Amino acid sequence: MIENTEKEGITSVHDRWMQRCIDLAKQGRGQTAPNPMVGSVIIKNGQVLGEGFHPKAGEPHAEVFAIRAAQQTGVDLSDATLYVNLEPCNHYGRTPPCSEAIIQAGIGKVVVGAIDADPRVSGSGCDRLRSAGVQVTTGILEQQCLELNEAFFHRVKTNLPLGIFKYAMTLDGKIATISGHSYWITGQESRKLVHDLRLGCDAIITGGNTVRLDNPHLTTHGLSKHCPLRVVVTKSFNLPEEANLWNLTDTERTLVMTLPHQNDQLKQKLSDRHVEILELEDLSPQIVMQELANRGCNQVLWECGGRLGAAAIKAQMVQKIYAFIAPKLIGGFAAPSPIDDLGLNLMTEALNLVNPKLQQIGTDFLIIGNL
Repeated sequence: MIENTEKEGITSVHDRWMQRCIDLAKQGRGQTAPNPMVGSVIIKNGQVLGEGFHPKAGEPHAEVFAIRAAQQTGVDLSDATLYVNLEPCNHYGRTPPCSEAIIQAGIGKVVVGAIDADPRVSGSGCDRLRSAGVQVTTGILEQQCLELNEAFFHRVKTNLPLGIFKYAMTLDGKIATISGHSYWITGQESRKLVHDLRLGCDAIITGGNTVRLDNPHLTTHGLSKHCPLRVVVTKSFNLPEEANLWNLTDTERTLVMTLPHQNDQLKQKLSDRHVEILELEDLSPQIVMQELANRGCNQVLWECGGRLGAAAIKAQMVQKIYAFIAPKLIGGFAAPSPIDDLGLNLMTEALNLVNPKLQQIGTDFLIIGNL
């Protein structure tokens, strides 16, 4: 019984400090791509000696910030424990390997949440620490740590960003009235949650029709200084000369992906307003996502109409669904629905959400699930 109690005590302590790492890591949310979100804390005798998180690519990793803070205390670190939610890197990138920084600091124990899926690391970080005599424990709050960086892991495995398709609809499945009016389907609480969802993404994709009809801002509305790259996908380049997306382009980046030789006069006008124009021969969802992967995006939000949304789903460029449902009825067979034709003829062909979760947001309901 004493042995079990000791084990339970050790586990609860590990859980506590790993949760602190996760909380620290979230402070870099939306800003670390193409890197993961990582937090680290160094503990000795139950006291925090140092902690930190990775703020963005090119800056020191979380472990380095924690080590620097701990070293300033002048305390011997040989019997201290460093906690980190993701395996310390063991390769030279923009910064030196964290495994070597831990060894040089003389830290005796390291507790890791999840092993890094990046093939440049993938267990080698822990192996390097163990070979240097560091005691390593892994798998603490592993599922939470994996979920924290699911977008990073997805990009590492597929070379494509994680795609999220978000939409808001009425109880009868409409995203606008027959006239096209859509403001507002959901309440203020839901809209705030969408702004927070954007904050965690590296890019937001919309279509030309959404720009023409809804004139969206696609910003985080002051929740953070960080704003994802705003991407418009349009084959015709039939876009308004004045739109909210063309404003604030000195601070909010906007990219239009289109076909060559379309509306060159408007392209020049938007370029003069610091809107980036990218001409591609193919505007398929996969090509769009490949381009965003090349730009270092881990997580991309599809915030578009039913036609582009359906194309993204059929191309398997969507892995997660955020469906906001408002308790309203507007009717109309001609009123648009959130997803266009997927080419499915039988109910047995329907795409099922995996592990769906339901929560109430104000008077609305939100269903989240994986495809």
